[in-house]
Amino acid sequence: MTSLKHYDTIVSPVITEKSTLASEHNQVVFKVAIGATKPEIRDAVEALFKVKVESVNTLLRKGKTKRFRGIKGRQKDFKKAIVTLKEGHSIDVTTGL
Repeated sequence: MTSLKHYDTIVSPVITEKSTLASEHNQVVFKVAIGATKPEIRDAVEALFKVKVESVNTLLRKGKTKRFRGIKGRQKDFKKAIVTLKEGHSIDVTTGL
């Protein structure tokens, strides 16, 4: 049984053109909690998807200032994790958990 903290660590998969190109190199991109560390992300992916992780790279994207109908707004900061899986393992992020 997986711990509930694993579900709090991984927020959602990132499905963009760049992340689908990365999937050809056995990589999956997730939006993760701001305070999540690389070992926590590794443990969560291995527990939730039953795969082996080779490496985890993270980046913190600062929120952008945008305008909508003349009103200024700000997007939230978020952390992304690029997870490289070991050879022979794969995750289909379109099916969900």
